[in-house]
Amino acid sequence: MKGALFFITGIILFLYGMLKLSNEVQQRFSNVRLREYFRFAVRNPVYGLITGVLSTIFFQSSTATSVLTVGVVSAGLMSFYRSLGIILGADVGTTFTVQLVVWKITDAAPLIIAFAGVLWVLGKGKWKFIGEGAFYFGLIFFGLSLVSDAAAPLKNNPTFVRYLLLAGDPFTGLVVGLVFASIVHSSAVPISILVVLAQHHLIALDNALPAVFGANIGTAVTAILAAFVANVNGKRCALSHFLFKLFGAVICIALLPYFSGVLRMLTADIAQQIAYGHLLFNIVIAAVFIFLLKPFSYLVEYILPGKAEALPLWPEYLDERLLPDPREALECVRKELHRELVVAKTMSSRSFSLVRDFKEGQRRDVVYMELVVDNLRKEVGAYLWKISAGSLSPELSQRLFTYSAMSDDVERIADHAAKIVDLARQKYKRKVRFTHWGHAEFEEIGRLVIENIEDAISLIERRDDEKVGRIIAREDEVDLKIKESRERHLERFHKRICEAEAGPIFIEMLINLERISDHCQNIAEYIRDESQGRRLQAQDIKSR
Repeated sequence: MKGALFFITGIILFLYGMLKLSNEVQQRFSNVRLREYFRFAVRNPVYGLITGVLSTIFFQSSTATSVLTVGVVSAGLMSFYRSLGIILGADVGTTFTVQLVVWKITDAAPLIIAFAGVLWVLGKGKWKFIGEGAFYFGLIFFGLSLVSDAAAPLKNNPTFVRYLLLAGDPFTGLVVGLVFASIVHSSAVPISILVVLAQHHLIALDNALPAVFGANIGTAVTAILAAFVANVNGKRCALSHFLFKLFGAVICIALLPYFSGVLRMLTADIAQQIAYGHLLFNIVIAAVFIFLLKPFSYLVEYILPGKAEALPLWPEYLDERLLPDPREALECVRKELHRELVVAKTMSSRSFSLVRDFKEGQRRDVVYMELVVDNLRKEVGAYLWKISAGSLSPELSQRLFTYSAMSDDVERIADHAAKIVDLARQKYKRKVRFTHWGHAEFEEIGRLVIENIEDAISLIERRDDEKVGRIIAREDEVDLKIKESRERHLERFHKRICEAEAGPIFIEMLINLERISDHCQNIAEYIRDESQGRRLQAQDIKSR
């Protein structure tokens, strides 16, 4: 009984440490680093494979890497084809954790936890983060050390030993590994346990390998679950991950005697043979598919037909070759601003719909879209800075200032849309309900705000004084309706018609709607002022 308790506790600590470490690393994975992550990964499949390997070692979880990849592909930030190299790399990177178990880092786990815990408690800034990450890293292997301690007495159980040492049905081992990895959302857990059993001479290689193959298939289940809320490209990404693993498992099971023979030639240590088997399995998959990604992607697209909206992370119109011609360069900026505002409008529309019907997949898409807007703002700012280094006429200088200010406003629109999404998530998680009057008021104001964004998009394409006037008039209407909505909300609150928790969330959502409309008005006024400035300059030239 005590041994079973130690075994279960060890697995729980392993999972907890892995989950916390992965979450901490992802939270520190800033937008700047994420941009560089994509910039490197999309160059070619080999770079994607390297990115997948390194990110999985960094996250200590191939599941985290695959779920992140499904998310960014679903949001349109990366093409389905470009994601395949990352998935292959993630599968190779996950073998690092198992190899650490073979090297018996579990023996040093208490020392790592003690040192990291002190650094976490006493450290500041980045050292505190490093201490926390190292603490969870140590916890992973401390959990495995408990599993090892629980497994040691099993040597004296002849029935258990006979079952694990005698070669059984490979299909049974495959299913056991698959189910176990599916439940714990990690292939590293069952395979690490197999390594621990092998270190105690409790399992045969021919029994362990089918479970290794099954665990590799099982680790694809989490990405498949994440794909249920993804678009068609996200689903293709998850299906590809599953097919890679399934293909590898079928081939390796069919060639099991030869596969085992290769491992026995490499080393006589069964624990190391299992780790090498895990590594070789994933290297074979990567080596085969890295050269077949194009036809494989066509096959998956045939299985899952459909079109998904592409949302390039990088600028599409900022041409460095046009910088010597400021007028043409500024036209490139205008086109990029138009694209940036279209993305911000999509974010706003989706964030408004999440208030009534929250869906985690759509929330994640909005978060990734904000990354696009932030990146475009950075790239536009850098491009405008290069334009400003040249000789500009007063007209072009005014336009440069206008575009710089507009880019800031577009980014703010995206920021406020993201805040509404966060509030919608709070509302959903805390089970807060708005009254039907509250929903109706929010949606009415939201429609006005979207109309303002649409008119602002049109103004970037072509100046129109009538639309400038409509945006300003609509902004006044938005302000009035928000004021009325606040008053009606207070009245409902005092009459106990609405929930107390709903008030702060509802009011803050209204504030963000108002801010979005304000930024649309700013864009309209910038365009109006630039147009008036050009007319005055023309009149001044004529008067001379």
